[in-house]
Amino acid sequence: MGKRGTVVIPARMRKRFGIKEGDLVIAEEREDGILIRPAVALPVEAYTPERVAEFLLTNAVDADDYARAVARVKRMGLNPDAIPHVPPE
Repeated sequence: MGKRGTVVIPARMRKRFGIKEGDLVIAEEREDGILIRPAVALPVEAYTPERVAEFLLTNAVDADDYARAVARVKRMGLNPDAIPHVPPE
């Protein structure tokens, strides 16, 4: 344990668990100690209102669902006719 709380994980263990310099790890408090394990960080995708409207309109499964999607898109302040999409048959 280093002065600043730095913990050195032996090379053999880093290799076994695929931990490389700069990787994220999670330190979990356990009743009997601390568990350190690799972490996975997934990118978060942020959608524009227009993209959300496209999802709503394109994923409608029938005429009633499509009407609800159109109403919701209008409540978002968007024109459904201006959003590229394929309405249900």
